[in-house]
Amino acid sequence: MSNVLAETKDLFTRNLRTSGIYIAFVAIVVLFTVLTDGLLLNPENVTNLVLQNAHILIMALGMIMIIVAGHIDLSVGSVLAFASAVSAVLVIRQGMPWWVGLLAAVLVGVLVGAWHGFWVAYVGIPAFIVTLAGMLLFRGLTLVVLQNVSLSPFPADYKTIATDFSRGLFGEIVVSQGEGLKAVPVTVDVFTLLIGVLAVGGFVVTQVRSRRARIGYNQKVESQVLFILKLVAVAVVVMAFAWALAYNRGFPYILIVLGVLVLVYQLITNRTVFGRHVYAVGGNLAAAKLSGVNVARVNFWLFVHMGLLTGIAAAMFSARSNGAQPNMGNSFELDVIAACFIGGASTTGGIGRVTGALVGGLVMAVMSNGMSLMGVPQSLQPIVKGLVLLIAVAFDIYNKRRAGATR
Repeated sequence: MSNVLAETKDLFTRNLRTSGIYIAFVAIVVLFTVLTDGLLLNPENVTNLVLQNAHILIMALGMIMIIVAGHIDLSVGSVLAFASAVSAVLVIRQGMPWWVGLLAAVLVGVLVGAWHGFWVAYVGIPAFIVTLAGMLLFRGLTLVVLQNVSLSPFPADYKTIATDFSRGLFGEIVVSQGEGLKAVPVTVDVFTLLIGVLAVGGFVVTQVRSRRARIGYNQKVESQVLFILKLVAVAVVVMAFAWALAYNRGFPYILIVLGVLVLVYQLITNRTVFGRHVYAVGGNLAAAKLSGVNVARVNFWLFVHMGLLTGIAAAMFSARSNGAQPNMGNSFELDVIAACFIGGASTTGGIGRVTGALVGGLVMAVMSNGMSLMGVPQSLQPIVKGLVLLIAVAFDIYNKRRAGATR
């Protein structure tokens, strides 16, 4: 037992940047669960957490790559608003089919991403300036397109992707007969639980394969006991989340979109040449150029990816909000950037992971939701978020100094 504890401490110390956020997330969930008398983990609230923050998590997938490459994108909130406005005008004002609006939002995002990528990659203007200009430009275009008025509602089909659930596809399990003469049986959705089981199975398989590969290359790995404990802990968390969704309304369609995007961008960042080039550019730009990396091309496609994901997020958010408003998307860029830095991304580039950005986004979501459940005034919530972001960046700087001191 003492060996396991010592090994755990050693692994935590050596991987403080990546492991710290998971421990912090669990601590924040436990804290707000206690402070809200369990309301935070109520099945209805867990479902609402997914619906209310999916657009932030989707954009964080692109922002983490932007930050890893040493850039920043300040325009995502305005681009989301502009893409949503175009979609609303086409569907609500022009009467076009609902799917045209969804495709238009995504296409607008891609075109804006290419616009930003051109100025950054081929003209050489810093991304901070390009996207700051984009934030102003596309906020103004949103007002022009909407004629400074809100448009709503969208057709029912348009809203389906962001508001509906898959329930009853494989039947339901009765867990309670209810109470009273007119009691309604309480059921859980089998399909949602099956998705949870598949997610756990996929995680276990990938972890076992990764462990075997590292052993094959004579790399250091955790002990068998610690490895099994990690798998069990993740399985418990995933199945608890799946149970909450299954108990409430079933599996949200928007979570299917998010899950697919997470898998795709996890693959892109970890298993593709493009992903390795992104880390190379952010880690050491001069060395990347000398190694033959086409830096301009990498930067261009980075912003195209960011635009694509922002367009998808715009379609999801406008569908959920059932319209487009001139001020929609305000401060979204701050939430997305904060999610990445809280999730372990380095302020100087080269370091950051998709899973870390997701957990960082969930940290922000849980804090906002928990404070709302506690009745904390809206005026105080940004203060807490700002302090958390400041601590996360200070933690990053501390890690770098500690690493430099041990060399």
